[in-house]
Amino acid sequence: MTQTVLVAGAHGQVGQHVTELLAERDHTARAMVRDPDQTDEMEALGGDPVVADLTEDVADAVEGADAIIFAAGSGGDAVYDVDRDGAINLIDAAEDAGVDRFVMLSSMGADDPESGPDALEDYLTAKAEADEYLRQSGLEYTIVRPGELTNDSGTGTIEVGDDIGLDAGDIPREDVARTLVVALEHDELVGETFELLSGDEPIDEALETIAPR
Repeated sequence: MTQTVLVAGAHGQVGQHVTELLAERDHTARAMVRDPDQTDEMEALGGDPVVADLTEDVADAVEGADAIIFAAGSGGDAVYDVDRDGAINLIDAAEDAGVDRFVMLSSMGADDPESGPDALEDYLTAKAEADEYLRQSGLEYTIVRPGELTNDSGTGTIEVGDDIGLDAGDIPREDVARTLVVALEHDELVGETFELLSGDEPIDEALETIAPR
């Protein structure tokens, strides 16, 4: 089914892949960017750009969307403002606008931020609090928690699980993006949270193993 999907963080490295993949799959990718100078890049990827700031009013960006993929990230700066409060702001706006489906890009280690590296504790805490807020919302959510991200070319094969472990490996951003898009299209993944690394199983097949757990 063709959908209008708001991509938060569309100019980020994962977000650009998400925008391009949505367009390839005949969805309308509403590419949300903060900087008006980035709109041409979003159009070149097949997106329909909309300028909005996660830390401010995003009602206009959300209005009319069928679903949201949250692929935004602070990059280590102002993690609570973007990774937690920005996500919460968008979740609230989605509920107000009647947008039911929300796919969250989170992070492996968000279940136990204190057990991760000290440099990531604030980031993982922000992600954990945003994830929990989403779970407590009325939205049909899926939370995807990848391990370390790389810029390698995607392979289309992954490993998914409940508790893979922070040091177990990495995954190309392209494969993370494809997983987010495929998860959006699988209603049986509503209410699911899973971890993600590179692996040997095709993405569609791997995701089909999650819901029956």
